[in-house]
Amino acid sequence: MTDLMDFDEAMARFDPVIGLEVHVELNTASKMFCGCSTAFGAAPNTQTCPVCLGLPGSLPVVNRKGVESAIRIGLSLGCTIAESCRFARKNYFYPDMTKDFQTSQYDEPIASDGLVQVEVDGQVFDIPIERAHMEEDAGKLLHIGTTGRIQGADYSLVDYNRAGVPLIEIVTRPVMGTGAKAPQVARAYVSWLRDLVKALGVSDARMEQGSLRCDANISLMPKGTTTLGLRTETKNVNSLRAIERALTYEIQRQAAILAAGGRVTQETRHWHEDGFTSPGRSKEQAEDYRYFPEPDLVPVAPSREWVEELRATLPEPPAQRRARLQTQWGYSDLEMRDVVNAGALELIAQTVAEGCPPQSARKWWLTELTRRANEAGVELEDVGMTPSQVAQLSSLVAAGTINDTLARQVVDGVLAGEGGPADVVASRGLAIVSDDGALAEAVARAIDANPDAAAKIRDGKVQAIGALMGAVMRDMKGKADAGKVRSLILEKLGV
Repeated sequence: MTDLMDFDEAMARFDPVIGLEVHVELNTASKMFCGCSTAFGAAPNTQTCPVCLGLPGSLPVVNRKGVESAIRIGLSLGCTIAESCRFARKNYFYPDMTKDFQTSQYDEPIASDGLVQVEVDGQVFDIPIERAHMEEDAGKLLHIGTTGRIQGADYSLVDYNRAGVPLIEIVTRPVMGTGAKAPQVARAYVSWLRDLVKALGVSDARMEQGSLRCDANISLMPKGTTTLGLRTETKNVNSLRAIERALTYEIQRQAAILAAGGRVTQETRHWHEDGFTSPGRSKEQAEDYRYFPEPDLVPVAPSREWVEELRATLPEPPAQRRARLQTQWGYSDLEMRDVVNAGALELIAQTVAEGCPPQSARKWWLTELTRRANEAGVELEDVGMTPSQVAQLSSLVAAGTINDTLARQVVDGVLAGEGGPADVVASRGLAIVSDDGALAEAVARAIDANPDAAAKIRDGKVQAIGALMGAVMRDMKGKADAGKVRSLILEKLGV
């Protein structure tokens, strides 16, 4: 069993240094160097051609839309856009690329030297960007066995549909000074990046489909030193929650090794959703890939006029937009911080756009739906309820059709696939009873069953009404208008 150090003890003895490599799969209609479709979910190996399979005599052609998306991403990261850049061949032998090399960028990326900021618990952290470069994705390996992973698989299959899909790889420089918040900072950065590329319209950034993937690097420095330690790279972490958990685990694992006098192995590692990482392969250095310029592609030289035209298309910067939305919604600093930390900003924005009051949108996403997401171990956006449905739910509560208690049953129905909120209310008969006759009968039964509480109310101790209201609500299975029930009780008792 792997030894782990208590996280707080690890933070008292070591300073973490993180580095993140995020692969953004672009939503272009065709692949980076050929005309094959990029549509997700097609039958295996049906979206291939001689170019993306690397067959002899085939020649690649650069996808202009892919270059445009790369420039817009680079500008949004505060990067300098190269006046000329080129592609290179990254050579390796692995079955996910039939040609045994990946067309990427090496010493001449299209964008470099950027800086973004993320906020965690009210503290702002700088994330220096080393580069954002263009490349093609590799195919997908399907490991057949009980685990679905390469460890213990009986055999593996390869789907080359994804091979050649345009990617932008965004690489940070070492991020220092994050302390115990390192895993949260990493999560916040990837969340920020996901929101950015969605706002730019260049990717759907669905981590569960692999269109946004993160390789999370981390090393530890003993307190008081400045020499970087040997790092591990946890590959293809496919959810925000997993990024935070994987880095937390690696901090504890590496700290235990170093404290025992051992040496961290520089390697790739695989994240397992049940809470640990396992070794992959020794981490290659750049020279291991034998990079050389791609002979079949000319350099890419975006004109300054084109770059400035693309700069004019950029959406509102995330920090500026966040401040504007906070003012519009009337959230306090603490409320907005909770929204950002929960990764709920875009969901709330979409819910408000559907007509939901901002405070109501915040309440449902940060309470009931966050609880459901945590219980299911999924991201909030994957909990199973859309912003439009949350807005409908809020509208039903505001109209008095249901109350908050019944609304939770409505959420149950929506998540169970029973339709939208109004459909669930109708099919489950959840609408609040406001008929005076039915309520009056329930009030009479409650008074008869609770004479002591009724006597206290008649004597002026109105706070005792809670017992009677509770009895009525139980009688009506929660489907009673609380305000009307209170009025009827007081009227019946002559108060």
